[in-house]
Amino acid sequence: MDATRPAGTSGNPPEGAAGSPTGEPALKRAIGPKLLILFVIGDILGTGIYATTGKVAGKVGGALWVPFAIGFVVALLTAASYVELVGKYPKAAGAALYAQKAFKVPFLTFIVAFMVMCSGLSSASAAALAFSGDYMSELTAGALPPTLIAVAFVLVLAAVNLRGVAESVKMNVVLTLVELSGLAVILGIGAYAVLSGGGEPSRLVEFESSGTGFALMTGVLGATALGFFAFVGFEDSVNMAEETKDPARTFPRAIFIGVAVTGTIYVLVALVSSLLVDPGTLAGSDGPLLEVVKAGGVQFPPQLFALIALFAVTNSALINMMMASRLCYGMANERILPRVMGRVLPRRRTPVVGIVFVSLLALGMVLTGEIEGLGDTTSFLLLCVFAVVNVAVLVLRKDRVDHAHFRTPTALPVLGALTALVLASPLADRPADVYIRAGVLLLLGIGLWLLNKLALRGERG
Repeated sequence: MDATRPAGTSGNPPEGAAGSPTGEPALKRAIGPKLLILFVIGDILGTGIYATTGKVAGKVGGALWVPFAIGFVVALLTAASYVELVGKYPKAAGAALYAQKAFKVPFLTFIVAFMVMCSGLSSASAAALAFSGDYMSELTAGALPPTLIAVAFVLVLAAVNLRGVAESVKMNVVLTLVELSGLAVILGIGAYAVLSGGGEPSRLVEFESSGTGFALMTGVLGATALGFFAFVGFEDSVNMAEETKDPARTFPRAIFIGVAVTGTIYVLVALVSSLLVDPGTLAGSDGPLLEVVKAGGVQFPPQLFALIALFAVTNSALINMMMASRLCYGMANERILPRVMGRVLPRRRTPVVGIVFVSLLALGMVLTGEIEGLGDTTSFLLLCVFAVVNVAVLVLRKDRVDHAHFRTPTALPVLGALTALVLASPLADRPADVYIRAGVLLLLGIGLWLLNKLALRGERG
């Protein structure tokens, strides 16, 4: 893995002080290396591990750690491609920008961008539903309507997002430290159980599928595809490139550290969860780690852990909403969306129209979805996007830029594309409703594409 720099260049991309192509002010570069590392960790940690661990256990059984270990490898492969591309093209549009530069097919570019946006919003919506579920019930005994809680949750996040990226990322730092403390509690409980001879180690090698060969493979792939929801997030950070200081140098370290830290934690948490709680109990809860705390034999207040879990899912939703709004801003700059989507709040320098737009879409998904389905939809959409990004990094090798950037070994994006396609395919034993939901979203995207084409034609006329 090396950096490349054409001869006679300065080594750093321009900072964009001149403003955006829409004539709006440039976004403020407020994110340094440490903030970005915490941003990546905070974005990956959260709803996936806190809310869907049990659903993964329901698919694979006691060998819960296996899907997370496979997902860790798949995430690293694709993360390497993102690191190369964000260093090469430090713009806010992310995967959509890479698809456009590689394939120059505007329709494909829009579909990729739309899938990324929908994945972020479905993830944030799953977080909102997780926030209003078992963890909140532990604190309120079900006294508050879950739907009302979820709607209020989205509105509060929109207000924080409007306040500014510095405030949002600093809030992310606090929430990341809180959610890390919750996972540290789980690991501490696991260590106590091991040292005291508690738990059922035999469960760690038990698979839910009663068959072997193909049936076992599809069962593990299905669990991995759902569990991959816990790893999504590192790709969100590239949409903050225009708000990051020296992105070509900052992103490689931040993304690789973020994926490595979270992947290690996930595998350990999965081991502890399976050790202490049977798969059936985990599968029946949307607050599975709360079950681990209650079964751990340690006097840790369940209400306190529930509060930590609420902070964790809040962090996931906040960053996904930030990503989606910055994606709107980036697509407007590329003229994939109307210019109005790139409008910036003058004083706060935040993408105000994008924030309002994605918040309204998130509210719609909160009112029509459920946690497992939204999580699996998030994974499916992003796996399709990851396949495109891994191919794009190979196509764009012929495109030279005038600053140094990270370069990943060719074998990694090849493997990344293949593994993403396998996990997105029917081999992963994914429920049909996930494909139906994704298909409806794509039809909606095609409709928006046609409307945007008509609007652009009207501007030219």
